[in-house]
Amino acid sequence: MPFFAIHCIDRPDSADLRAETRPAHLAHVNAHKDQVLVAGPLLRPDGRAMGSLLIIEFEDRDAAIAFANADPYHLAGLFESRSVTNWHKVIP
Repeated sequence: MPFFAIHCIDRPDSADLRAETRPAHLAHVNAHKDQVLVAGPLLRPDGRAMGSLLIIEFEDRDAAIAFANADPYHLAGLFESRSVTNWHKVIP
């Protein structure tokens, strides 16, 4: 199965929304944990979250988009932007 990178940038001043929806987001990601290569927040230089990056295996791009659309972060309106891109692992 191919991998897909889901790259998300939070809306400005959305730290409270991120914190409120984090448990539901983690449950959503953990429901697919066998497919997850990596997942975690993108960080500002001061260490505060500014978005998310997930690299997950899916049957196809439509499945990756469906997963991203069902993410509680997305449903809550956390993201200013989001991309779903095919990704190929080379190293290691």
